[in-house]
Parts: sequence; C-alpha cells; structure tokens
Amino acid sequence: MIRLQRITTADTALYDYMEQLMTCSFPSEEYRALEELRTYTDTKTSFHNNIIFQDDTPVGFITYWDFGHFFYVEHFAIDPAQRNGGHGKNVLNHLCQLLKYPIILEVEEPIEEMAQRRINFYQRHGFSLWEKPYQQPPYKPGDHFLPMLLMAYGDLQCERDFENVKEHIYKEVYNVK
Repeated sequence: MIRLQRITTADTALYDYMEQLMTCSFPSEEYRALEELRTYTDTKTSFHNNIIFQDDTPVGFITYWDFGHFFYVEHFAIDPAQRNGGHGKNVLNHLCQLLKYPIILEVEEPIEEMAQRRINFYQRHGFSLWEKPYQQPPYKPGDHFLPMLLMAYGDLQCERDFENVKEHIYKEVYNVK
C-alpha cells in the first residue's frame, strides 16, 4: 500500500533520506540550495515535502505545491534500490486520486532517451504534454534557465492555461516576477 507522509526537518532520518535522494537523483541546477529547501519545507504551507512509503518502507519522495486550483509537482524520485518495482506507477495513480485539482509538472525536452521514456511514463498515466516552449528559471544565482516542457493531468489546457500556470509557478516556486 502506497502512502505519502509529509515531513519537516524535525523528521531527521526521513529528511536526511529525502536530501540524499534529491542530490543523487537530480543535477544540482534542478533543485534549490538545500538550506533554502529546508526553510521552504518548514515555513511554506503550500509546499508539501513527502516521503513515499510502500507499507512501512520508504521508497522515494515527492514534493508538490498546492496552489488552490492546481498542484505543481516539483520533484519526484524513487530510491534507485527500489526502482522498476512499480512504485512510480503506484505513486502516480495514488497522487492523481488523492489530489483534487489538476496536476502540472516539468519534464526535460525529449532529446535524450531517458527524457523520452519519462514523458512516455507520464503519458501512460493520463498526463498530456504541452508542446509550448517553457524555460525553468534557475534555482541558484549564476545558474541558467533550463529548456523544459510542461505536462498536465486533469482539466488544464495548454492554449487556455499555459501563461497563467507558468506565471504562477515562476512567482511562487522560483520567485521570478
């Protein structure tokens, strides 16, 4: 049985697990400074930092933002030792049932095979790829914007909602006005 458990930095062992998984799963330009992440985890009520459990075993983590009319999944990773066991699929199914609003996430452009596989994975679970160019703002000073694409699950449409979704993510997640 999959469950998500929201954590804070006071959950020392689980928080350490999440940080270790974050740093081994994502390039450094794809996540904020760890100190800033700790602050967001403990102070931003719309930011949810969750450990993913299969029964009582932690198998990954997922962070998302609740914007009231859509959710934005910022990071999602399954522990390398737990991959290919169906956990990613189970988490996505659970999340799509749990969250009551549409879901947005960013994906790398389908240039590399792994990026294409990731897009295919989300599409198999009901997400649609928005083909409009999107630039992920830098997390850290000195980093550059990264070319990405958005994917949506639920009642959001690229033509109608892209600019509003992008502005909301830029402002709330990346502090870009």
